[in-house]
Parts: sequence; C-alpha cells; structure tokens
Amino acid sequence: MAGGFRRNNRQRTPKLEGRGELQSLEREGPFKEWLGMPDLYRYHLVVDGEAYSYQTEDSEVPVAVGDRVVFRYKETRAGKWVDRRSLGKAIDPADY
Repeated sequence: MAGGFRRNNRQRTPKLEGRGELQSLEREGPFKEWLGMPDLYRYHLVVDGEAYSYQTEDSEVPVAVGDRVVFRYKETRAGKWVDRRSLGKAIDPADY
C-alpha cells in the first residue's frame, strides 16, 4: 500500500543529465524568500556553452571553473534549472 503513493498510472518523465566542463560561475544573493527560510543563493553556470541556473542554501558550490561537472536538470520556461544537491565533479576512471 505504501509503495510510492501514486494515484494514476502516468509515467514520470526522467530527469535530464548534463555533463561537461564548467566555463563560468556567477553567484547572486543572498535572497530572503520569506521569514524563517534560510538565505538562498542563485548561481548562473555555463557548461559547454549551455546556460543553467542553480539555487541552494550554500554560499559556496563544490565545483570550480575548469572542472568537469555532472548534474541532473529540468527544462522550464525560465531556462534550465539544476536539481538541488545533484551538482558535482565528474570522475573519469582513466585518470586513475
């Protein structure tokens, strides 16, 4: 009974995956959405020529310009938004 709580049989669209070299990273914020909510920082990323937005409570991200990154994202009318806690460095097994 408790398996997923899905009411209809509609398939969920899979998340898109982005991968490439981080070319640019800009931070905006902190923004205070409402009282009691932690400060939000908005990052604008450029990965292999594509622009993405990333929003998090962290004032620093775990990647730097020049790193190979991997992340999940979704496309909206406002652009491409990276999922929270999905941005990280891509590990290439050939480097080890």
